[in-house]
Amino acid sequence: MKKVFILAALSAAVLIGCSKSDDSNQTVTPTPVVKDAVSGDVSGTWTKGSTYKITGHLQVPASQSLVIEEGVTIVFSDSTVKPEFIIKGNLYVMGTSANPVKFTVPDAWKTTANQWGSLWGGLIAAPTCAELLLDNAILEYGGAVTTESSPSVKAGLYKAAAGNHVPAINYSNVNGKLVIVNSRLNNQNEDGFYIEGGKVIIANNKIYTQGVSGGDAINIKSGVQADVAYNLIYSPNTNALKLSNTGDRTPQAYVVAYNNTIVNAGWRRPTIKGGSIWVEVGVRAELYNNLLANDRFGVKRDPKNPEDNRTKVSNNLYYGYTQDGVTGFQPSTEILTGTNDVISKTVGDNDPKFVNYPLSTDSKNAIFNTAWDFRLQSGSPAIGKGITSFTRLYADGISLANGTLYKSPAPSTTIGAFGTN
Repeated sequence: MKKVFILAALSAAVLIGCSKSDDSNQTVTPTPVVKDAVSGDVSGTWTKGSTYKITGHLQVPASQSLVIEEGVTIVFSDSTVKPEFIIKGNLYVMGTSANPVKFTVPDAWKTTANQWGSLWGGLIAAPTCAELLLDNAILEYGGAVTTESSPSVKAGLYKAAAGNHVPAINYSNVNGKLVIVNSRLNNQNEDGFYIEGGKVIIANNKIYTQGVSGGDAINIKSGVQADVAYNLIYSPNTNALKLSNTGDRTPQAYVVAYNNTIVNAGWRRPTIKGGSIWVEVGVRAELYNNLLANDRFGVKRDPKNPEDNRTKVSNNLYYGYTQDGVTGFQPSTEILTGTNDVISKTVGDNDPKFVNYPLSTDSKNAIFNTAWDFRLQSGSPAIGKGITSFTRLYADGISLANGTLYKSPAPSTTIGAFGTN
């Protein structure tokens, strides 16, 4: 996977958690801690390698920030409360590839019976959250159902009603900044990312085993301007990308989605909502270099509530192992195709030649095998068929107040998220 993010050096002022001795002039690194029964307001720094056992709802208060350093494990361990994490201030999750930050549950709860999570709520950001960063984070087994006593319901956040499975991440500040990179979301009951505002980069992530009765992997509404790139999305119940301008927020939803790999999308939802990428209600979308393999539909649109006429689609590759799959992405009034798309017309045509993924895998399978390798072998029809001349929204980056700068990754002429082996 391409790594093209630029991480600016943190200034001394934001290197929270390190202190300097007056007499030795040597940096002292805090010792990792294990904290039990954590709940309520949180801010400051959760130090590298520490463990926090969450037994009640959490909140980052407005005008405050929480920094979570690499290797921190946050364990939601109350099966009755099923805590939500409300963010009214800022949250900076700063893991590394070797030591990601984990939002998880006790290992004993990770059973087949709990495959679809619902064991804790999610990260729910209020409109006062100016910045939310997740870099090298793992979020798993979330999506609990709201009740009348849920903090999100009381505060009027997300859908502000009891009886809803919350997404893994909900962001709603149209003037804010949201960056989700190098992260993983799995075993989630509902939507992965439900975004209602902000300047957004979502790149180099993996999303799988997500969505039961509904659930889009990445659900974007009005108020959002986003680059979505180099993500692997495997078997979402509904769409990998749901792109819509609903909500009447300004600015208009504008999404540039490129070099994503989307596999087995939409088959587990029996209604027409299932698909791969859905565009509707005036969204302005640009879709390039995406590899869609064995998805239920191609880029689906709603003729009654169409996308913005500036929408562009080109240089995407579609592969179907079954006739139903091939039929589902052929051009029609409801299926958008574009310039230089590589569209299979017969079963098995344009095999993408993944290094290690059986294309015969049941289309309704949601169990992800971590040994699968979605890089491309030599001779793949996806190699050299992409385009790089389009404009990314954040080629120059999104700068965050904690001293980091994240740039949208450069596009590749190899279609899909992983390039060749």
